[in-house]
Amino acid sequence: MERGLDSWQSVVMNTSEPKHRSYGTPMSEWINLVGELDIDAVGFWQIIPVGRDGFGLEGHALEDFIRRKLLALFAYGALPVRHVPGDPNVWTAQTSYGETPDAMADGIISEWNAQGRPDPGLGDLWFATPRHASPITHSRTRRVAADLRVAMVRIS
Repeated sequence: MERGLDSWQSVVMNTSEPKHRSYGTPMSEWINLVGELDIDAVGFWQIIPVGRDGFGLEGHALEDFIRRKLLALFAYGALPVRHVPGDPNVWTAQTSYGETPDAMADGIISEWNAQGRPDPGLGDLWFATPRHASPITHSRTRRVAADLRVAMVRIS
């Protein structure tokens, strides 16, 4: 069973909203399903097609979906990560997107827009909790992770 954020932790809840074309899951519920982070990283390649194909979103609506999903992942403690070249089992946190959840979401969406809004691939950006990313040794990355933990406590 996929574990998600509790309703009091949900980034957005809406009663009249699109439902997933195949599964009938309301969009806010889908956005708040973040339990995969307990066992593995979530790929950006998993987010875009769900918005486009699963919910039929494009343009501003797709960007809003992506932003809400990213914020839910960050609220759960995830950081943007990439594979270390040559080793698909080792992740490194990406600090270039900013230090707050909003800044990271803006940076990721801006980069995606600048690339022409493609469907990302397996080698692109992922999101992982610090325990699934490689050991965090860079001081700025440790500070961002600590700030996210503080923000998560403030949200709850």
